[in-house]
Amino acid sequence: MKYVIVQGDGMSDFPVESLGGLTPLQKAHTPNLDLIADRGRLGLLRTIPAGMAAGTDVGTMTILGYDTTVYHTGRSPIEAASMGVDLGERGVAFRCNLVTIDNGAGEATMADFTAGHIGNEDAAELIETLQRELGDDEIRFYPGVSYRHLMVWQGGPVATKTTPPHDITNQAVAAYLPQGEGSEKLVGLAAAAREIFALHPVNDRRLERGEKRATDIWLWGQGRKPAVPTLGRRFGISGALITAVDVVGGLGRLAGMERIDVPGITGFIDTNYVGKATYGLAALKNCDLVFIHVESTDETGHMGDAELKVKAIEDLDEKVVGTLLEGLGEYGQWRIMALPDHATPVSTRTHSDDPVPFAIMSSDDFARADGAGRGYSEAAAASSGDSIEQGHTLLEQFLDIATRDG
Repeated sequence: MKYVIVQGDGMSDFPVESLGGLTPLQKAHTPNLDLIADRGRLGLLRTIPAGMAAGTDVGTMTILGYDTTVYHTGRSPIEAASMGVDLGERGVAFRCNLVTIDNGAGEATMADFTAGHIGNEDAAELIETLQRELGDDEIRFYPGVSYRHLMVWQGGPVATKTTPPHDITNQAVAAYLPQGEGSEKLVGLAAAAREIFALHPVNDRRLERGEKRATDIWLWGQGRKPAVPTLGRRFGISGALITAVDVVGGLGRLAGMERIDVPGITGFIDTNYVGKATYGLAALKNCDLVFIHVESTDETGHMGDAELKVKAIEDLDEKVVGTLLEGLGEYGQWRIMALPDHATPVSTRTHSDDPVPFAIMSSDDFARADGAGRGYSEAAAASSGDSIEQGHTLLEQFLDIATRDG
């Protein structure tokens, strides 16, 4: 049996007035997702346990079958695992976003939590400068992908109150600066980075090209190294993972999955969707389960662009799910599951902890000519009567095998 999971990050949403009161999922033309929902199992899944912040780290860990109330220690240590950064016993990892903060109106405002989706080359140059100027035995900066980077503080605090920058788009930032233990040092590092960036040639070049400047860093999502049992230990299966996002890659590494490099994947709407599917199909020759993550459905939600989110969903459906369904036949027996890790409503531009729709289809289901005709959407899933509150239990149901070590 071969297994495929397709995660459309933040794909779920609320009804949107500009879409005629439909959600982007309802508005989008998704014949392949609809097929899975019609011929297979459709339901609602709670991926974010009560009291936990809605995010890709928590949602994806849930989908991979881990009880986040037990195993989750923070977003950034997961990203550190993806980047091959060993935190040791004392290291505390912080996500280090490159952001654009606007001081033009007299009150500093989060204008863009991605610094204009800054490219890897520009970003690496900025982060490497921070390491030279601010790094020492206690603090180190590590370049990641686009605006997503890492800072490690040896012996740093974990209880500091920090806020994800994507939660405060177009809001004044003063009320959301770090608070509590270690906050003075974090605010000081951010202030020093702002001074460095103000005179940095990367930002001069970006301004000349009409691109947004990376004015600041934003430190958040801290935590220490988690201890997570692998999928092989728990279920006796091997896995591979495809993503452009380090937090998902880190979870895959912790779960013992091989990360497959695919040319042209970006974590945005210009990603190589078809490549994700074709490389995923090829990976199935050597493993039992492939997990394919698509980020564009989340990014467009953060942008508040309903039409662009519809397009991202349609691209996922046609180029990822469609390609998979065309190619899975060569493997005989298989199962595919499609779902988001959380909702990212365009109306709020941030994550929501609402339950999300999941759909599962097997090769036997696919061979049937009939279907329920309900399609894949939030409303259809809600009306199915199938609801799972303990989200981490779904993977075991999908695999239909007993856990060895929870």
